[in-house]
Amino acid sequence: MKTDMRLHKIFTAAMLVLFAAAAVAKTADTARVRVKWAPDDQLTEVRQNPQHRGYMQPAQWQKALGDYLRRRAERLLPAGQRLDVSIDDIKLAGAFEPWRGPNMQDVRILKDLYPPRIDLHFRLLDANGATLREGSAKLRDLGYLQHSLPNDNDPLRYDKRLLGNWLDTEFRRGKG
Repeated sequence: MKTDMRLHKIFTAAMLVLFAAAAVAKTADTARVRVKWAPDDQLTEVRQNPQHRGYMQPAQWQKALGDYLRRRAERLLPAGQRLDVSIDDIKLAGAFEPWRGPNMQDVRILKDLYPPRIDLHFRLLDANGATLREGSAKLRDLGYLQHSLPNDNDPLRYDKRLLGNWLDTEFRRGKG
């Protein structure tokens, strides 16, 4: 009797694990917006900051910007459509000026001279995986310091705004 009970518990646990794995796999396969990054050594932001100055490391700002892009695009895409975005190059707003002294080495300086730049490629797909639209974009905001933003505490606010403006322009409802 104890053996049967133990086998039943093991079988139930195994089935739960299988169902959970299937659910995770299905979620990964059906992601409506996928963001892929070029290797770090090809990104201007990483190449120009080899000491990884600042408190955000590349993996952190890539995750934050990728999550932002996914959330915004999910709201804009009609049901059944998917979007694949490949970030080919990026230079975050501002730059580090270590010559200002040891206390300023990790401070990102915002000047008109250091605008945010993002180069990307995208594919918009229908429910069957057929390409509806494909293209590349070179995003720049040379006047990024001239616009007020509601969340002035986000260190990626200018970069997010650049992506948000692109999404609104490229994928607003009704655009064919």
